[in-house]
Amino acid sequence: MSELKSLHKEAIPAALEKAMRYRLLNEPAEAESICLDVLKTDPENQEAIITLLLALTDRFTKGYGVSDTQIKELLGRIRSDYERAYYSGIFAERRAKTKLTQNTPGCRFQAYDLFREAMNWFEKAEAIRPPGNDDALLRWNTCARIIERNNLVAREEEEPIEFPLE
Repeated sequence: MSELKSLHKEAIPAALEKAMRYRLLNEPAEAESICLDVLKTDPENQEAIITLLLALTDRFTKGYGVSDTQIKELLGRIRSDYERAYYSGIFAERRAKTKLTQNTPGCRFQAYDLFREAMNWFEKAEAIRPPGNDDALLRWNTCARIIERNNLVAREEEEPIEFPLE
């Protein structure tokens, strides 16, 4: 592979705008590449970390293998407790939506569990949200509506089978 070129620090704001544009155009791989370039120049850039996280989760529905480990590492780099909880919820919600579209055994139960996980993260974010920011509440409501509309339920725990003594 050729050696990658480094982005200039003063070009970061324009690069991040371009990354957002690629996300809006449903081209997450391009947004991911730009964010990686920004993070190579400015490793703690919070906007790049969050945009990269979102670009990676955009790829869930495209059938790409996306590493949960990579996303969790990015979540750990988010400085704000509120944003870390909120984007943890986004991560779980997007995984849930992907599970819901799969036609595999148990996928609806997995989707339910992931939606509930997302809702727990959104509740944590809501508790520490900045004044006037109800984003976590809106996401929580979305998850609740998806669960209801799709009649999702938790998997019932199976009773252990007891064998008679001889």
